[in-house]
Amino acid sequence: MIHVFKTSVISEKQVRQVEPFLKTLMSNEEWNFDLEDCDKILRVETEKVAPETVITLLKSQGFECSELSE
Repeated sequence: MIHVFKTSVISEKQVRQVEPFLKTLMSNEEWNFDLEDCDKILRVETEKVAPETVITLLKSQGFECSELSE
């Protein structure tokens, strides 16, 4: 399942800040940021991790994050 999140992550430096946490949470799942998109999209492909967990993780690192509806 693919989840799409709007975030406040705006730079590669910030991606590197959250990367270790995302890798720990989703070691075998695919994820990526689209910093060119106006919503600074985070796409996550996972069957195991709940969207609320991803939101909580990013918020714990000081970023806004909300799931976009399809």
